[in-house]
Amino acid sequence: MRSIRPHIGIFGKTNSGKSSFLNKLTAQQVSIVSEVKGTTTDPVIKSMEMGDLGPVVFIDTAGIDDESGGGGGIGHKRVQASKEVLGRVDLAIILLCANTISSEEESLIKELNILETPFLFIHHKSDLQKISENFSQKLTESYHVPVYDFSSLTSSEAEIKNLISIMKSKIPEQALNNPSILSDLISYGESVLLVTPIDAEAPRGRIILPQVQTIRDILDNEGIIYMMKERELDNFWKRLSYDLRPKIVITDSQVFLKVASVIPPEISLTSFSILFARLKGDFERYIQGTKSIKQLKEHDNVLILESCSHHISGDDIGRVKIPRWLSNFTGKRLQFDVVSGLDTLTRPIHEYALVIQCGGCMLTRRQILNRLSLAIAANIPITNYGMAIAYAQGIFERAIHPFEKLLRPGIDLSEDYL
Repeated sequence: MRSIRPHIGIFGKTNSGKSSFLNKLTAQQVSIVSEVKGTTTDPVIKSMEMGDLGPVVFIDTAGIDDESGGGGGIGHKRVQASKEVLGRVDLAIILLCANTISSEEESLIKELNILETPFLFIHHKSDLQKISENFSQKLTESYHVPVYDFSSLTSSEAEIKNLISIMKSKIPEQALNNPSILSDLISYGESVLLVTPIDAEAPRGRIILPQVQTIRDILDNEGIIYMMKERELDNFWKRLSYDLRPKIVITDSQVFLKVASVIPPEISLTSFSILFARLKGDFERYIQGTKSIKQLKEHDNVLILESCSHHISGDDIGRVKIPRWLSNFTGKRLQFDVVSGLDTLTRPIHEYALVIQCGGCMLTRRQILNRLSLAIAANIPITNYGMAIAYAQGIFERAIHPFEKLLRPGIDLSEDYL
């Protein structure tokens, strides 16, 4: 199942031909090309189908050496916007010209290595100056990554096809082929019950993406689906014969208590958010971090990370419900900051006592892990929407139990409220 496309970022100095390169690679006029420096200002994002590579997202960035406007000016902001893209890509393409590599490019490589993001070099404008054997050898020996000579004017279809093949080989397998959501939880012909509230946050005329992806995954695994709103659950369960009971029940985290009160304890129960925490997040670290909720103190700061920007309803899950549930559970006055999408944090990461990440259906796994890396490096506990809600409502152990045999030995699933 392909849900989120791998992201490929194109980086280089001003007028290294990033936009020309992208246009040539995609055979489309994706980015504006001009001899004027700084034509590309904000990152340009383009979704494409690229032959053997499949569906991908290209991000064309501004020059990493843009100094227009002086320190702190517009050029500096463009550079910062380009660097922020680093945490979003599964592969970085670095354009070099005239057999030179600058301090800006070397600094970029250091950041990519910290993020453990794969990259490759394109020696661009080879129609003007081909790559030298010495320079190619230097790059290969220093960085152990592919170097490819390329011209946006003269490179052939065969050369483009070869480059796409090289790019595919560098993208992590998990980014190219998203793992199944439920293949290790259900077997052929088993049924799954999905409980999907339709509230003010649900998109009009549609259901939300995690539910759509879960439905498709169940069908891909030859499973059978029951699906209903929480209001129909009690009556449905009373009429359901024993031999037709589902293998697992998956609910929206917001109605955990309602669903848990109906579904008997011998039936596995979890939430969409927890499923996606396993698919895209640091699942075992989330489990351990969830238990730090009981240690929150008066006036602690809690960071809530949404993966998308959306219309905010009066009873929004991240901005209203989770803060209310955690405040009631801890009995403490807590300060909550909410950051949407991939926006910058409102305060330094070390000022937070806990980070709560949503399921992340709109982000890639790499984007989420990069997002959480600051907290992990600072020893700040991290958790997930579904896990935090289950813990605050006293059903954490049950919500995690379906995954018990899939975790490393020694992971403690007990709720540990004392």
